Amino acid sequence: MAKNGYVVGLDIGSKKVATIIGEITEDKKIEIIGIGRAEYRGLRKGVVVNLDATVEAIKKSQEEAELMSGVEIDSAFVGISGAHIKSFNSRGVIAISGKNKKVSREDIKRVIEQSKAISIPPDREIIHVIPQEFIVDDQDGIEDPLGMNGIKLEVNVHIVTGARASVQNLRTCITRAGIEIQEIILNQRAISVATLTPDEMELGVGLIDIGGGTTEVAIFERRSLWYTSIIPLGGDNFTNDIAVGLRTPIPDAEKIKKKYGCAVGGLSDGEETIEVPSVGKGKQARILNRQLLADIIHPRAEEIFHLVDIDIKKMGYEKSLNSGIVLTGGTAMLAGLEDVAEEIFDLPVRRGDAGGIGGLADRVSTPDYATAVGLILYGFDQWKEKGFIPGSRDSWWTKFKTWVKDA
Repeated sequence: MAKNGYVVGLDIGSKKVATIIGEITEDKKIEIIGIGRAEYRGLRKGVVVNLDATVEAIKKSQEEAELMSGVEIDSAFVGISGAHIKSFNSRGVIAISGKNKKVSREDIKRVIEQSKAISIPPDREIIHVIPQEFIVDDQDGIEDPLGMNGIKLEVNVHIVTGARASVQNLRTCITRAGIEIQEIILNQRAISVATLTPDEMELGVGLIDIGGGTTEVAIFERRSLWYTSIIPLGGDNFTNDIAVGLRTPIPDAEKIKKKYGCAVGGLSDGEETIEVPSVGKGKQARILNRQLLADIIHPRAEEIFHLVDIDIKKMGYEKSLNSGIVLTGGTAMLAGLEDVAEEIFDLPVRRGDAGGIGGLADRVSTPDYATAVGLILYGFDQWKEKGFIPGSRDSWWTKFKTWVKDA
């Protein structure tokens, strides 16, 4: 590695693998210097269904990023998502140790460990234990209790779990591609770092990431993650609807969606037409009104947002959306999708473009790269929090990787 070090984000989605290399500069900022992308179909709803195809896509994406940056990738922060992810909130309580009754780092570690003392099925493993707030002698809302006086220390946490087999298959694919995993991070957690503002995180915001196979929801408030869920519908459903509605092959439906897709009819010229390939050998392409696309896409968008709205209200988090909704994922780039979301939620809605980076930022600022950029920023934040000083690979980088393994 170069003297300033690098952070790599690896986003393995249902339809693409994206690899981004960020360089940590001398003024402690991140600059994107390498980008790789490979289209494939190795995952379904976040679960590996084709090991070889996934490994090859990772390698291709890795090679593109390496060629662009001139840097060899040996490790990465990896995102995880999918229908197998389950999460819930938990609470830990301990007595503060020590004669002076001041909260120590050991007390903080113990109370977080105590919050994990719950029954988890043997086929699942914990991915994250995310502290939401600490309570010292009934004083809540504390972000960092270190050094505070008290008798009892409590913590509220958000625990994220994944199916053990699915997580292991993901690890296998990455290892076979020759990449060491620094940490596996929930996609919503990574995306939040790249797309949400501190004010949104404080006041309360809903993050909706519409991927190929699933729509992932996260609620943030008081700068913490309070709720996550998965809706088993995504961009592939839009593509399938277009294929059926326009009677065109699925690959062509995907191209039409990306190039001409619109969720609200009024945003396109009523006289505008598109060329639609027909199903069947030798059949002529047809010329259809673009308005038909909006008529197909709009109902599916409404369905997805209605399901998200029902889910949020069922769990009682509708009052936590004081800053509105942020849409991310490749499907969020569909024109008019924000308008449909505003109708359903009756809240301000914006598109979540990735930020907080330099270098080739214009190449990865769109919502479909939000996870990969967020993974880099997440890793960078870990580096800053631990106070690592840039140096040679033998000093700084070795120290950093050792800390990640022990964390």
